Order: sequence, then C-alpha cells, then structure tokens
Amino acid sequence: MASLQLLQTPGSHFCGGTLIHPRFVLTAAHCLQEIPHNQVSIVLGAHDLQTPEPTQQRFSITRLFGNNYDPEQSLNDILLVQLDRPATLRAEVAVAQLPQQNQQLPQGTQCLAMGWGRLGTHAAVSRVLQELNVTVVTFLCRPQNVCTLVPRRSAGICFGDSGGPLICNGVLQGVDSFVIQGCATRQYPDFFAKVALYVDWIQSVLRREGGHGSP
Repeated sequence: MASLQLLQTPGSHFCGGTLIHPRFVLTAAHCLQEIPHNQVSIVLGAHDLQTPEPTQQRFSITRLFGNNYDPEQSLNDILLVQLDRPATLRAEVAVAQLPQQNQQLPQGTQCLAMGWGRLGTHAAVSRVLQELNVTVVTFLCRPQNVCTLVPRRSAGICFGDSGGPLICNGVLQGVDSFVIQGCATRQYPDFFAKVALYVDWIQSVLRREGGHGSP
C-alpha cells in the first residue's frame, strides 16, 4: 500500500497506490492529472501518516506510464509510476500479485479495499490505514470496471482512497477509481479500474523499464 503525498508537506496524503514491482507503483490516472509528478512523493510501509514511522520508505517519481486515460468517461483510469530507486522489500513493504490478463471476477467475490481516504463524504481523511471488506457486484457496473458494495451497511471507498488497491484472494484486481453522488450512498456501487484488462501492458512496461528484478 502506497501513499501519494505532496512533496512540500509530509503527511499530506491525496491518493493511494500499490507496489507491484520494487520500482513501480500502480495508481489511478486521475490522481496525477492536475499535479506535476515532481511535486509528489510516494511513501511505502506507512500505517499512521502523522507519525514518522521507522517502517516508512519515501520515494520521488522519475516517470509516468499511462494507457489512454479518458477523464470524461473515467476509462483506463490507471497509471504506472516509476520510483527513483527500488523499494526495500520486507514485512511492511511487499509486492502485490497481479491477476491473469482478462481474468474474470465473479459476482459475490469477497475482497479488501483499503486507504487513508475520508471517513465520509464530508469527513476528514483518516490518519491510520483503513481496511474494508467489500463484495463484487455487477449491477450498474461497466465491463471496464470492477464494482463493489458493502452488504447491509453504509460503507465504501471515499475521496482520498483513489488509486488504492482492491485485493481479492491475495490478488490486485482493482484500482480505486470513482464513486457516484458521494461516498457509501448504497444506491451505487464503488468503481475500480479492472487491473486484469491491463496486465499485458503492465508487464511490457516492467520488462522494458524495470531492468533487474523484472517479473
């Protein structure tokens, strides 16, 4: 789990991300639409963003790799971020497993969403990393997305969780993309970019740019 922060203000989390290779984090394309990447730092190994924890590793960004992001339709909302050096892998900083290209994710699959986003549409962002059990649904969803709901209660992803992971059975299946009409409305599911559509592209970038330690 990665935290994207403004370089000048440590702890100023605005988006999440997922380490998928020692030098690459996967996040949402919309996260870095408005902010120059040289003004962003990426923090790995964090739990409480207001505390300088010894487990934290901080990086700058050297390059971005996008895939035809369409902001009007919120399509291809996925971005590969190259770190300035490889992360040190240990208990608190590990590489997430990617799915197979075009892998299907059946309705009812149990997954885990996580992030430091707001604790409600008008609430503050969270200091500590939140995790939420969610269920894959297909109603109102699009083929390009994975959608989730929390059954029987009002909970879901929110602003600031963008770019973060959806982990299903230990595999990174989604990148947090958008909500409709606010957080946890229960009328609409939460939308994630479907990672399985982009695995071949991701692997080609990693092979080309990753150098040593490429998968």
